[in-house]
Amino acid sequence: MSYIERPKAIVLLEDGTVFFGKSVGISGTSFGEICFNTGMTGYQEIFTDPSYYGQIMVTTNAHIGNYGIHNFDNQSDSIKIAGLICKNFSFNFSRYGQTKDLFSFFKNQNKLVISNIDTRALVKYIRENGAMNALITTELNKIDKLKEDLKKIPSMKGMELVSKVSTKKPYFFGDPNSKFKVAAIDLGIKNSILKNLAKQDIYVKVFPFNYNFNEIEKWKPNGYFLSNGPGDPEPLNIVKELAKKILEKNYPLFGICLGHQIIALANGIPTFKMFNGHRGINNPVINHETGKGEITSQNHGFAVDRKALESNNNMIITHSHLNDNTVAGLKIKRKKCFSVQYHPEAAPGPNDAHYLFVNFKKMLAN
Repeated sequence: MSYIERPKAIVLLEDGTVFFGKSVGISGTSFGEICFNTGMTGYQEIFTDPSYYGQIMVTTNAHIGNYGIHNFDNQSDSIKIAGLICKNFSFNFSRYGQTKDLFSFFKNQNKLVISNIDTRALVKYIRENGAMNALITTELNKIDKLKEDLKKIPSMKGMELVSKVSTKKPYFFGDPNSKFKVAAIDLGIKNSILKNLAKQDIYVKVFPFNYNFNEIEKWKPNGYFLSNGPGDPEPLNIVKELAKKILEKNYPLFGICLGHQIIALANGIPTFKMFNGHRGINNPVINHETGKGEITSQNHGFAVDRKALESNNNMIITHSHLNDNTVAGLKIKRKKCFSVQYHPEAAPGPNDAHYLFVNFKKMLAN
């Protein structure tokens, strides 16, 4: 690759803390809530995951870009993070197949990347002080104005972002001759989820988050799926009402991540914004029904209130996060419904939780 000019750049946190680095050759400014992911691989899947919309990503792995990008690994049609902060950005890559360099991937979508940051110090700071709004910029001559602009960025708490990433019109995925039909409500769905549903002999029709329930019913699905997605689940009143109608009719319902939170809210169980959230591919979870531990891929900044869930006689906690005991899974008594707070399709991540798609298929069959 030819020489690329790398101007100075900074990370500015909303509390005034500054970290210094360099641009990888893309100039500008990006705003968002800063967060970090501890995954050692799978950066492309992370960058294109709609659940990260509106967030500036710090990668804890020291080398980013060293195996390039491959279209097969995209989880959506574009980069969804607001910007990237890393230690070492690799312009060159080594990998088989139709692979491209990560720099062009970001450059073509005009997404800002800052490298040469002390990411160990930055992540430690976030761990101790919590997720907060931030900006990354190469426009150091405008820093006073940018500080004022940063103050105006709203908190992630109360922010509705699903409308930014949900499909605008229904579309199909899978084999039309499959045994089952499932209506997937797109809150920010990942391609890997659709692939895993299709593997279970399921034909999927993906609907916008605000689609009318009666119109969805005309397709006569065998069950429903509520996907992952970004932002605070609390403002999503349309989706909460949709979940209530599905549960009233006792249709099979499977929820992942944001979908899991929506199911809780539809049953009067509140959610809360976490201090840092869970973002990585090695999060340990205990399955209370089997007694087995699972290593899971997670990406969420909100969680379901455990005390409220435990006090509800109609609901059961099926999984718990072993690091902080937050709710990682639930099901509803006398209903064909279950959900998890992690990503069982694991793109990237382990395969411990693939059984959940099998369980959903069994629910559809019964």
